Amino acid sequence: MYGHYATDRGKVRSTNEDAVGIFYNEADQLLAIVADGMGGHQAGEVASQLAVSVAKEEWEAQDEIHTPAETEEWINHLIEQMNRDIYEHSLEDEQREGMGTTAVITICSQEFVTIAHVGDSRCYIYNDEELKQVTEDHSLVNELIRSGQISKGDAEQHPRKNVLLRALGTEETTKADYKTIHWGEKSRLLLSSDGLTNKLTDQEIETYLRHEDELSSLTSQLIDLANDRGGEDNITVALIENNHRDEMGDTSC
Repeated sequence: MYGHYATDRGKVRSTNEDAVGIFYNEADQLLAIVADGMGGHQAGEVASQLAVSVAKEEWEAQDEIHTPAETEEWINHLIEQMNRDIYEHSLEDEQREGMGTTAVITICSQEFVTIAHVGDSRCYIYNDEELKQVTEDHSLVNELIRSGQISKGDAEQHPRKNVLLRALGTEETTKADYKTIHWGEKSRLLLSSDGLTNKLTDQEIETYLRHEDELSSLTSQLIDLANDRGGEDNITVALIENNHRDEMGDTSC
């Protein structure tokens, strides 16, 4: 397994409140995380960076994880720790009160991938010549779509499009969704903040992931396209491919 990530401030915002990382544990298993922070006075940047730093510290000290059940238990504890650390940090500074972040996290072994998420940062899997969205946004508009109150087309222009129903750190406790899936060799995962998915359709993302380009080239192409279409938000992409590290042509992590 190997991966590449990139993050960009975009064309409009003065700061980048996204954070991202790809890390390996002692058994060479991979963890990837994308976090999209929120809150005034650069508090969102603090929250997202804190989430990534906690993930890095915990994962790099972790021994091999063997089963999906073990992985889901581990990632659940990680989410709880992230939420607690961000929430407690927000109480220490009134300017950071209410800060939080989305997070989408994947733990990858050769046989399976466990995905956890809170908020609207997403994970997609590309395999068997097909792209599938693995996560489901914890957002107001997505709940309205699920209940049949609005269409996907309506959601694009909805005035409360950016309202999240869940986040890390905004409350004392939070709830993540988890899923474990099997993946084959050459399968790819894409993790991203909504700065990408608000600008590209699933069909367009699939077209890019079909290419056998290096992951570093693909991340740049995706970010460039989102910026070409306005770049109003920060844009973050992490790509992971199921392959042996000694075969990899991309070492950016």
